Amino acid sequence: MSAPASQQQQPPAPTSSLRLIATLGVIALISGLLVVSVVELTRPIIAENQRAALRAGVLKVIPGAEQRRDYVLTGSGLVPKAQAAASGPVVHAGYDADGDFRGVAIEAAGRGYAGTIRLLYGYDPAREEIVGMTVLESKETPGLGDRIETDPQFKANFKDLEASLGPEGEALAHPIRTVEPGESDEPGEIDGITGATISSNAVGRILDNSAGSLLPRLAPHWSDLQGER
Repeated sequence: MSAPASQQQQPPAPTSSLRLIATLGVIALISGLLVVSVVELTRPIIAENQRAALRAGVLKVIPGAEQRRDYVLTGSGLVPKAQAAASGPVVHAGYDADGDFRGVAIEAAGRGYAGTIRLLYGYDPAREEIVGMTVLESKETPGLGDRIETDPQFKANFKDLEASLGPEGEALAHPIRTVEPGESDEPGEIDGITGATISSNAVGRILDNSAGSLLPRLAPHWSDLQGER
């Protein structure tokens, strides 16, 4: 004999769409707050790591440098960074233990294969050459594009890469560009990396853009830096 209709088990009521939406909204809110909290907590650590990498990089890309002084390139010339009232490109001047000027280190950035490449290069105005380069930040493909950071032959390009100015002093005498591996035979040419063409080309383009725009502006002020003690 079947139970009365009033005693039969009723199916559960369907979940309210509004309740489901509200639950998902709370979950999303909590997740967002957690992400923001992690970002804010790690931001000072990341910033300090970047400053440490920059400090080490400056002395690394200027051979013989043991100390540095930071300047801002303004419309009126180089101003010590601590005294600069206006913003502008930062120039890191390197000096040896005796206080003699050895060159400058300049930050530069541009688009690579997987994202922005930030690098730091050293320039010796006495030789008119780029004398060192290190990558500060890169998201290039591991094992391929990231070889711009580790490949010894590629890094050797930047021990004495010509970056002199033309007769008028308004532009580079020779453009800086990346060529096929083993084919560099002209001033300013960089031997690329097989399998990392886009990334190594990007380094050449970044250096050409940065040196081509900043070195003509810096040229009148080399003596100011050499006189520092």
